[in-house]
Amino acid sequence: GAGGWSPLVSNKYQWLQIDLGERTEITAVATQGGYGSSDWVTSYLLMFSDSGRNWKQYRQEESIWAFSGNTNADSVVYYKLQHSIKARFLRFVPLDWNPNGRIGMRIEVYGCTYRSEVVGFDGKSCLIYTLNKKLINAVKDVISLKFKTMQSDGILLHREGQNGDHFTMELTKGKLSLLINLGDTKTHPSNAQINITLGSLLDDQHWHSVLIEHFNNQVNFTVDKHTHHFHAKGEFSYLDLDYEISFGGIPVPGKSGTLSRRNFHGCFENIYYNGVNIIDLARRH
Repeated sequence: GAGGWSPLVSNKYQWLQIDLGERTEITAVATQGGYGSSDWVTSYLLMFSDSGRNWKQYRQEESIWAFSGNTNADSVVYYKLQHSIKARFLRFVPLDWNPNGRIGMRIEVYGCTYRSEVVGFDGKSCLIYTLNKKLINAVKDVISLKFKTMQSDGILLHREGQNGDHFTMELTKGKLSLLINLGDTKTHPSNAQINITLGSLLDDQHWHSVLIEHFNNQVNFTVDKHTHHFHAKGEFSYLDLDYEISFGGIPVPGKSGTLSRRNFHGCFENIYYNGVNIIDLARRH
């Protein structure tokens, strides 16, 4: 249509912000210049946020991505995002524009409503999932979730056995550690403890994704697309673990090891254990 966005001053400090009203999965964006004018943007950054307060820049190939904009006022430049953004707020930040005109933009955003199950933890609570013994598969375990927090420390996940074996995922100083402890060092003298740390500044109040895949003695630990593969030399196949997993903390303090004992304070989204939607189960039960 006629018109478009054109700020009074054309400089690097302008942006166009959109509130989509709810968290949305954004798959593509398109831009035009100002209608019937010499005002168009030749390159821009895309930023996104859930709250409208703290912002993240769209990245591609591990670097901040500058989008190529328009070469005239009326042609539409459409860009399909390499990976979708899940956010409520978007900001288009012009970097360069037509030297013979001003900043001018018309934009379109493509996507759909993002459906998710979210649960909040206050630092004093945890969610315990008791497994169905019939459905337990000794060969394969897959746990996935997203988390968001402002706290640099907290226990996200814990599973424990009768003989002191335990499996803990914990946030420590903004980094995520996966600790696998084989309690009985006489039975498992070598490799009694495995501690893998991934990520940094994960307490930035943005969503971070976690995936733990355990097949026989092969473990894949993934945080935000960064994966650490390791072998547990056979011992992990024989971990003696109870039929329950606690999310957000450890229900019985001081039962094992020397962990920080700081329960998680923040939000989890879409917790899945071997395909089971844990938050949905908690809501319904």
